[in-house]
Amino acid sequence: MLTATSVTDAAAMLFGGGVTIAEKRSVYGGDINQSYRLTLSNGARVFLKCNRPENRPFFVSEAAGLDALGKSRTIGVPEPLAIGTDMEQGESFLLLEYLEPAQRVRGYWEVFGRQLAALHRAPCPPLTGGPFGFPEDNYIGATPQKNTPAASWVTFFRNQRLMPQILLARDKLDLDTRMRLERLAEHLDDVLPEPAFPSLLHGDLWSGNTVCGPDGKAWILDPAAYVGHFEAELAMTELFGGFPESFYRAYHEGNPIDCGYSERRDLYNLYHLLNHLNLFGEMYLFSVRQVVLLYT
Repeated sequence: MLTATSVTDAAAMLFGGGVTIAEKRSVYGGDINQSYRLTLSNGARVFLKCNRPENRPFFVSEAAGLDALGKSRTIGVPEPLAIGTDMEQGESFLLLEYLEPAQRVRGYWEVFGRQLAALHRAPCPPLTGGPFGFPEDNYIGATPQKNTPAASWVTFFRNQRLMPQILLARDKLDLDTRMRLERLAEHLDDVLPEPAFPSLLHGDLWSGNTVCGPDGKAWILDPAAYVGHFEAELAMTELFGGFPESFYRAYHEGNPIDCGYSERRDLYNLYHLLNHLNLFGEMYLFSVRQVVLLYT
């Protein structure tokens, strides 16, 4: 991936010195970055994300996640093309491969399920300190996400997922809920098993982070990637509406889902509910309380 001092320079570096930006069209999506489809003077299209200069780490971590997922060669992700900070424009930016719309392949959801199962069974990035984590920290939405490797999945989920969110939410939680959360975190071993193998996860996989790619298959976007238990990924796919049942059947064929998963699903999603509480406010407090009461 190239590093450039402006989007214009990045386009010229990628496609040739005479190439300029012919059209810049705003694209809807997300609430963190500004997004655009750029049409270049040679007819090529690229996808542009922009944010304030100090938020360049958003793009560094996104590119690292896309790179890791892409190297698995199991599922489509857009290729990161260039990153940079344009001080004249007062913005940081990330240029990505533009995904041209296509008609969905037959059995789109079944294919997606098999691809995700293949991702979760693929070799994971090498880590020092344990199989669970990621080579660098990243973000879940706008919240920093620690990925310090751990030898145990339960330890990683406690120390790098639940506890940071609980600490962030202390002023938003009533005393009883906070105490229950802390006790739950202490006794996660009683509820969560260690996986048979570590899995590379997208980390924030819901319908808003999937699109139909140029090959007619599902491609995944905006990762918060790390190595963990695949059940945590499946749980996230069910949090905001879920995917069709055919997706889960196909996934199960490629990577069998333990019968106890449904008893753990809400606990995995507690991480995301706490994050939404911290990002968006008390509208998520009721959901957090309901999950806490299930497990304490």
